[in-house]
Amino acid sequence: MNKLIFSFLFFSTLAAAQRPDTTYSQPFRPQFHFSPRINWTNDPNGLVFHNGEYHLFYQYNPFGNKWGHMTWGHAVSKDLMRWQELPPAIAEDKNGMIFSGSCVVDVNNTSGFGKGGKTPLVAIYTNHREKNQSQHLAWSLDDGRTWTKYDKNPVIDLNMADFRDPSVFWHESSKRWVMSVVLPHEKKALFYGSPNLKDWTKLSEFTAPQGEGIWECPALIEVPVEGQATSKWLLLLSIQSGAPAGGSGMRYFIGDFDGTTFRSDFRPGDVRYVDYGKDYYAAITYNNTPRRISLGWMNNWQYANDIPTSPFRGAMTLPRDLKIIKTDTTYELRQQVIKEFSPLTSHSYQWRGIDTKQLNQSLKQKRIPGDNYVLTVASELDSNLVVKVRQGVGEETLIGYDAASRQVYVDRTKSGQTSFSKNFPGRFSAPLKLRDEGISQPERTMVRLQIYVDRSSVEVFANDGQVTLTNLIFPKPESKGIEFVGGGVRSVTIRNVESTWK
Repeated sequence: MNKLIFSFLFFSTLAAAQRPDTTYSQPFRPQFHFSPRINWTNDPNGLVFHNGEYHLFYQYNPFGNKWGHMTWGHAVSKDLMRWQELPPAIAEDKNGMIFSGSCVVDVNNTSGFGKGGKTPLVAIYTNHREKNQSQHLAWSLDDGRTWTKYDKNPVIDLNMADFRDPSVFWHESSKRWVMSVVLPHEKKALFYGSPNLKDWTKLSEFTAPQGEGIWECPALIEVPVEGQATSKWLLLLSIQSGAPAGGSGMRYFIGDFDGTTFRSDFRPGDVRYVDYGKDYYAAITYNNTPRRISLGWMNNWQYANDIPTSPFRGAMTLPRDLKIIKTDTTYELRQQVIKEFSPLTSHSYQWRGIDTKQLNQSLKQKRIPGDNYVLTVASELDSNLVVKVRQGVGEETLIGYDAASRQVYVDRTKSGQTSFSKNFPGRFSAPLKLRDEGISQPERTMVRLQIYVDRSSVEVFANDGQVTLTNLIFPKPESKGIEFVGGGVRSVTIRNVESTWK
């Protein structure tokens, strides 16, 4: 059954690839975010770097553009920006669907899956069937192109309906593999240890219940503290409801991990969010790279099956470099778009001054292209700022800074198509601190926003990634206007972004 399904998927993909392909020029097709050529995608899975390739596995429905028949889709990249989509990797079979998980490079062949001197890639994923979720293994000896499922699966089975999303890494000081996995409804992250990826022993558990919905997609990683010779441990968790913008979103904790137990530094009730937008979920990090690089799913479970895209549905966020900084009183997460993004950009427009009216006239005169770019704006801290992007007849997406409340926001109420869900339109805000990088740093006098505008999304990074807001938008193709409102703007740079599909 497994071979039959895989053969069908492979030849279906091959046949589709032989037809004329115009899908990457669709009005809502992301130009610098990954999306599959056709069909549904959600969580990124198995992020790993191996033999010069970044692998992106992802939840994929080979048979349609709504959730179902979960299989691991597969794409590879040399730079995390230009992706080559490959045939699906690990297929649904008679034993169940292939839910989220991770992938490791078993350099020392602890699993015994390596043969002939070849280093195995080992995938650890949740096998889902009615009333049971358990953790399974598969391995590859050809750089992830073909996979063999372990014949003694499952490797962990608690006989529970909801027990999922394993994230695995090698913990050097304890010389073992460590897995974080969740009991979603109990809001617990469980930690397991193994010498060989096959035999697992429970180590501990972590919980910090709040009012949000179920937990999913844990990821525990060690991150150096910026400017210090120490590191802290970052635990990422996705929540299916109760996020700041409504619906699904992500929390994080910073603390210490001794190889057995994770202890958070945060006080009870101190809730930190990874992203304050509506569309950031299930982000995990890359294994086998010295950098801490995350990638998330750009959607929200409130309307994920209904967004107006076809023949694909779902896309990934921009990859982000993660770092931890020490403030006066605590540790905090910072996120920035990876450096590999810069080669895609070309200089288009630069402005400095104090007259916003003059700025807007200049933008119109130069006819700056407006559906695929990164915009950087610096504005005075005590002045309100509004940037209107993807502006057209009756359409505009507002990115702003409210000086009174010290908040950055995105308002997509009139961003284009919104009627497919009552939960889609709205204004979503994030608090912005004035001094965010420790005692030695003075208070800021300017607010700096980096706004990444793609055909169907905006990702906003405020003050060097102190807060981020990720949101989908669905404007008409002709809605390309850019306009500034407010008297505090002091500098603007706009750079065109090359399509990664060329």
